[in-house]
Amino acid sequence: MSAASESRWLDLDNPVKRGVILFVGIFVLVLAVGFVQGGANAGLLLSQALAYALIALGLNIQWGYGGLFNFAIMGLMMVGGTAVMLVSVPVNETFWTGDGPMLLGRAFLAFLVGVALVMAARQVNRIGIRGGWRTAVIVLAWFIGYVIYRSQIDPAAAYIEANAGFVGGLGLNPILGWALGGVVAAVIAYIIGRICLGLRTDYLAIATIGISEILRALVKNMDWLTRGTQTVSPIPWPVPLPQDYQANGVSITDSFIYARFGFFALLVVIFAVIFYLVQRAYGGPWGRMMRAIRDNYVAAGSMGKNVTGRQLELFVLGSVLIGMGGAILVTFNQIFDPSSYQPINHTFVVWVMVIVGGAGNNWGALLGALLIYIVWIISDPLAQVIFVNLSNWSQSMGWGAIPEIDSRALQMRVFILGVIITIALRYAPKGLLPEVMRREK
Repeated sequence: MSAASESRWLDLDNPVKRGVILFVGIFVLVLAVGFVQGGANAGLLLSQALAYALIALGLNIQWGYGGLFNFAIMGLMMVGGTAVMLVSVPVNETFWTGDGPMLLGRAFLAFLVGVALVMAARQVNRIGIRGGWRTAVIVLAWFIGYVIYRSQIDPAAAYIEANAGFVGGLGLNPILGWALGGVVAAVIAYIIGRICLGLRTDYLAIATIGISEILRALVKNMDWLTRGTQTVSPIPWPVPLPQDYQANGVSITDSFIYARFGFFALLVVIFAVIFYLVQRAYGGPWGRMMRAIRDNYVAAGSMGKNVTGRQLELFVLGSVLIGMGGAILVTFNQIFDPSSYQPINHTFVVWVMVIVGGAGNNWGALLGALLIYIVWIISDPLAQVIFVNLSNWSQSMGWGAIPEIDSRALQMRVFILGVIITIALRYAPKGLLPEVMRREK
């Protein structure tokens, strides 16, 4: 190969060549992890990273396509995890044979009564009640509806928790739970969007932070539905578990490799289909319209485009993928623990993935998700190795050991992410794979 051809191949200004080089680097990094930690850990890392890639793709649709700040990622992931838990966990016979279903039915009817009261109160202007009096009637309807609902749900929750623990699941295939997680997240996103998308960008960010915390508080405290902080485990897999392979005579080490890479293969198929559909949509007239609204919503609105309606489409579509990704993570980890959800792990990291990878570019979102999650995971054991060696050296010098190595190594994750963001914003402010604008000649 001549020097000129080598220079052309290493031309990082070409987005295709840059992408190939970066993805090859990710592949080499995964191989290194597999060589050091074993194939089972590589399968675990790839499966979780691809689930986060689906979540990052959802955020890229919202932020990269539409410029919408969404900090409710953690809440939507929790909703997806709740959905797959309720669908795939085995049926709780104690709940279904007791009075729990009847009590929940009463609570649901009370909820419908409350909704009907509020809707009726909003129409009192038709009978001449307007202004402050109309507002007072609506507030009173909300209060009465809340009292009616709580009068039924509280006894139902107390009975279920005392006699059955929680409602249990339906014992269905987890893939149905993944789909339901996306649907429930879409419904919640639609409600959020209808309320908040008219807000200015910074107010939208603040509103979604508050909504995320509300969702987390609800899921953590609904013990009758989610078991709260007591967790639900094990969550079934849609593919054979390591125990299934071991029952057929496969060794423990190989069984984890087969099971995790089987799960990863299923995720690759699902992700590839979703990625293809999103890529096709964004490359067509719909995508051009979304970019026009993102870049100048005033001009797009003056051309007759329904700006808020299109932004709502993006918000709902992105939330579907976020909910699905959250459901997949719960299934893979085989445990639903509401107390484990933290903003830094389930919101901040996803934003870093999109920013570093390249907002507006689906390949950039995939690259950023794989890179950031792998670095996020391996930084802890790598920091432990460094701190242990430094501690041994400091002891040999008579300076004493480094205390609390485990907690210090865990905190290094945030430091390393900060370094990555700083470097990326300095040398690649638009991301490693920035959005490519194709222009017709």
